[in-house]
Amino acid sequence: MNFFRLFPLAAATVLLGAAGSYAQTTPAWNNKQCAVVLTYDDAIDVDLDNVVPALDSVKLRGTFYLIGSSPVVAKRLPEWRRAAQRGHELGNHALMHPCDGSLPGRGFVTPDNDLSKYTVTRAVNEARANNTLLTAIDGKTARTFAYPCGDLTIGGVKFYDELKPDFVAARGVTSGLQTAAQVDLTNINAYMIHGQSGDYLVDLVKQAQASHTLLVFLFHGVGGGHGLNVDAKAHRQLLRYLKAHEKQIWVAPMVEVAQKISAAQQAPQKPR
Repeated sequence: MNFFRLFPLAAATVLLGAAGSYAQTTPAWNNKQCAVVLTYDDAIDVDLDNVVPALDSVKLRGTFYLIGSSPVVAKRLPEWRRAAQRGHELGNHALMHPCDGSLPGRGFVTPDNDLSKYTVTRAVNEARANNTLLTAIDGKTARTFAYPCGDLTIGGVKFYDELKPDFVAARGVTSGLQTAAQVDLTNINAYMIHGQSGDYLVDLVKQAQASHTLLVFLFHGVGGGHGLNVDAKAHRQLLRYLKAHEKQIWVAPMVEVAQKISAAQQAPQKPR
């Protein structure tokens, strides 16, 4: 039984006591209590219609993982460019969003986009092609990757191993809070959000504050537009809490947080 999932607010209270001082800060989190990353997958219309305006209204920045072949990328390219100019990250969610169709519950996977039928070379080349497209949109070369469907391997081989030089880090789909030292930059934890309340979202942030850890949200639809959805009011409640506590919480795109984690992990350890 996972205490933290069942009783998030109570868990935060326990962690607060264990932490000793709620005001404690962490260098890896930009000298704040914790880091929160807001990520949005699949390059869908509601990203531009609902999410970007909501983030901009409170001057917070997020990471949008774009599928290069999404028609929403092509038809709304100037809007994606403007979002990047305002500080949002355009992350790489692969060119075709291939998922492993051999796994249970993957009836939605088409033969053309079945990762289990890919070669590692094809997956790598498509991810790099999407990087080229994204650079043409935002002019940037540093960005992060998000595994489509959270699938890491092709025939037992981790295809991202060949992509490490191309990205700062990669986001996965396994939930969990981690310190900078615990973070695996090849598969960063994230909480998949689908139907949870605003209170649940805020309580997750409170847990991260209390434990001085990284919290990554994984959204798809916000106020509709996707089978995996969170109510727009719940999303706004989260943003309001983050804005009200911005002196204690570092909210930044994944690429910036990952760069900070990488630096912290590579820094020489001070003798105790």
